[in-house]
Amino acid sequence: MRVDLLTKEYPPEVYGGAGVHVAELTRVLRPHIDVQVRAFGAERDEERTSSYSTPAELEGTNAALSTMGTDLLIAADCAGADLVHSHTWYANFAGHMASLLHGIPHVLSAHSLEPLRPWKAEQLGGGYRVSSFAERTAYEGAAGVIAVSAGMRADILRAYPSVDPTKVHVVHNGIDIEQWSPNPETSALTARGIDPEAPTIVFVGRITRQKGLPYFLRAVRDLPADYQVVLCAGAPDTPEIAHEVDTLVGELAAERGNVHLITEMLPRHELTQILSHATTFVCPSVYEPLGIVNLEAMACGIPVVASATGGIPEVVADGETGYLVQLEQLTDGTGTPVDPDRYVADLTAALVRMVSDPQRAKEMGEASRRRAAEHFSWTSIAERTLEVYRRVIAQGT
Repeated sequence: MRVDLLTKEYPPEVYGGAGVHVAELTRVLRPHIDVQVRAFGAERDEERTSSYSTPAELEGTNAALSTMGTDLLIAADCAGADLVHSHTWYANFAGHMASLLHGIPHVLSAHSLEPLRPWKAEQLGGGYRVSSFAERTAYEGAAGVIAVSAGMRADILRAYPSVDPTKVHVVHNGIDIEQWSPNPETSALTARGIDPEAPTIVFVGRITRQKGLPYFLRAVRDLPADYQVVLCAGAPDTPEIAHEVDTLVGELAAERGNVHLITEMLPRHELTQILSHATTFVCPSVYEPLGIVNLEAMACGIPVVASATGGIPEVVADGETGYLVQLEQLTDGTGTPVDPDRYVADLTAALVRMVSDPQRAKEMGEASRRRAAEHFSWTSIAERTLEVYRRVIAQGT
């Protein structure tokens, strides 16, 4: 069986959870089937991996339009595959077109949904309508849809009610428990002035509306002064949210002096150091299909305080591997808390509850690593993905 994996992100150009997912999925699938990776970006020297740049005629145009141009180049090269598997809206259109062009089934993995990210219009302008069209068309035409959580499956069926529920399968994201593990080294912390011994809360994520970083930064105002905060946050979606976050971080740094902002993408061996020396990880997302960052933190042996939204409750066991903060949200697609002040106060209380009891936090961290290893291994995820492939191909014959 030959499967072409279509993706915007692929090493070394990875900036989010979808890119991590594709890289790991490729690694565990290749011993079983022929996997051809077709990715956006610069040339890569990995065998059975092809890279695609924006067509010269579309350079400088709206990002959504140039994306679709790249998709057409990818679709043309999928001849000979038994199935194409696309990831995120960036590559969904390539999968849809390849399916039509070559008469092969298209499976897509749902890492996020455009209707539930209306703030992307700030970044893409009219391109948001283009990306929404590309995603909707792909979902409605796909032979199979893989949701990374049961919460995500429910979101798909609400956002695209014409999609046949029998075609939507739940296969969780995974974690490599060996690569993500407790790291006793401290050089990555001390080089940045971070105290490895201080009670510490770590955030990791892009600066985008869905990650809810401004809510966490407002919660920090009411945390005890000795709580250290480390923000591994970069790649802002828009100048507006970048300015908002920079302003809040600047105010907190002036008031507390123990808020550290890291904007570069850290290599794994440095990020595991920062995670391993944290008291807790925080995930204040207002939209999170699963949250692979939570799995990375858990694998490093630290507990998680997170919003009870999307697929997060399927990862974080409340009271066992962390605390879930209840979040009543608007139903307009933005995920905005109905009562932002209440959410910030509840988030603050959960963080204090965790950090003020370091022994309990340590026990939850140990339980977190066990849960990550037992329930989210990439080996089992590869098996379930192959089952979806075989079922889709069999249905088409």
